[in-house]
Amino acid sequence: MTPVSLIAQAIQRERTRAKMSLSALASQAGVAKSTLSQLEGGQGNPSLETLWAIASALNIPLSFLFETPKSDFRIIRADEEDQLSSDLSGLSSTLLADCPKSCRRDFYRVYLKSGSVREAAAHTQSTVEHAFICRGKVRLGPEDNLQELSEGDYFRYPADVKHSYEALSDKAMLVLIMENPG
Repeated sequence: MTPVSLIAQAIQRERTRAKMSLSALASQAGVAKSTLSQLEGGQGNPSLETLWAIASALNIPLSFLFETPKSDFRIIRADEEDQLSSDLSGLSSTLLADCPKSCRRDFYRVYLKSGSVREAAAHTQSTVEHAFICRGKVRLGPEDNLQELSEGDYFRYPADVKHSYEALSDKAMLVLIMENPG
């Protein structure tokens, strides 16, 4: 995907989310409607000032205009993470998933015992689960994309389809975050 097509999709996506017409956004951003139409069509070479004006009119951070669509699936293995470290203390952190606008998240600590499989029915449309394995080894996810995860691994997957959880070790513990559209 080229930067121009990425920006084109983002402007259209954010304008639709804001429920603004092309004319209204162009007027509020101080940009010609024809210019905005060209940008949404993947034409032109927008200046930083034009993009700032569009982002400001949409009331979004400029970075939203450069975001790539996220995959429904994401795995972060414990040894693959990018950490941000503090210069002043021994703290380091890894952003596993940011919270989309207009959603709710419920956090669960889940214990699993070896030998049993928890089959979960599909949740409401657009529900996503985030699983972080704290202890043991687990097989989980949608039926068509079950993954084996170990301590420290992270997996994001759609939960609006049938999915399951199974301990592959004697005992397992995970943090499960259920994200529902607002």
